[in-house]
Amino acid sequence: MEKMKVVHIKEAGKIEVVEIDRPIPKKGEALLKIKYCGICGSDIATYTGNQPFATYPRIPGHEFSAEIVEIEANDFGLEKGMHVTANPYFNCGSCYSCQRGKVNCCESNETMGVQRDGSFAEYITMPIERIYDGKGLSAKTLALIEPFSISYHAVNRGDIQKGDNVLVFGAGAIGIFAMISAKLRGAKVYITDVFDGRLEHAKMMGADGVINSAKEDLKEKVTEITNGNGMDVCIEAAGLPQTFLNTIDFAAFGGKSILIGNGKKETTFNHSILLKKELDVYGSRNSLNDFVPLIDLVSSGAVEIDKMVTDVFALEDVIDAFEVLTNNDGSKLKVLVRFD
Repeated sequence: MEKMKVVHIKEAGKIEVVEIDRPIPKKGEALLKIKYCGICGSDIATYTGNQPFATYPRIPGHEFSAEIVEIEANDFGLEKGMHVTANPYFNCGSCYSCQRGKVNCCESNETMGVQRDGSFAEYITMPIERIYDGKGLSAKTLALIEPFSISYHAVNRGDIQKGDNVLVFGAGAIGIFAMISAKLRGAKVYITDVFDGRLEHAKMMGADGVINSAKEDLKEKVTEITNGNGMDVCIEAAGLPQTFLNTIDFAAFGGKSILIGNGKKETTFNHSILLKKELDVYGSRNSLNDFVPLIDLVSSGAVEIDKMVTDVFALEDVIDAFEVLTNNDGSKLKVLVRFD
């Protein structure tokens, strides 16, 4: 049996590179050689023991690009040698959500790297119907499609309109992808964070304005931007109790709150404010039918996403990459690990 290297989180706080047997594709599956993997916040949470859905031991990872090594004849136009990415959210197909086509919020969802082993491996197998042709995009760019899809789905769920004033809370990768997605719909988008480095990156990626909430009065800035009306849409991409409450406080009457960040603490608030403002509150989980549209969008040149990558680590340095992100000072945005 051929061997391969994988990143292995034995338990919270214990990560290593080990060798295991290379997988053999079953009927209906393809064998993929991983090219790049992105480190998601959920991977860091699994590593640090702050991921409520993770089980151990676990191979992390669900943001990736790959080359098809073995594949059977198929109806998807996929062939050996293609650079591809894939949908990492496995659904049961039978629960009420799946029956209604909402497979992204399957009641028994298993996301790669969380509830099942993920893409931090030299080789993986994937069901052919989950694999998407990269249409000429570089392997590095393809590894960014999955995180982009998370934010793109959330913005589409909230039906952001041209001319809306939008405030994004959190200028990490998901927050900046949300900013880009909202701008694609014609909104004027501001983003807030406590790290100047992240905000500078957001500005470089096209934010209409940035606010450091550790240095500036957020309420005062929102009042100034909106003439006291509040934001048409607030997007939460940090997963913190205070930023969730801020989406409610700073949304306009009749406005919207879109929640992407995975909260880890309980939040207490008086729900009457939701009634008083008649707010629309949208929870957003994973993505749904967004991979192909985003591959088409990026390959058309309509949006440039490669600048989201701040660091690329070799596989042998993957532990350093996890440590750097665990202690991120705001200078690291999207960190990739190169597998070849």
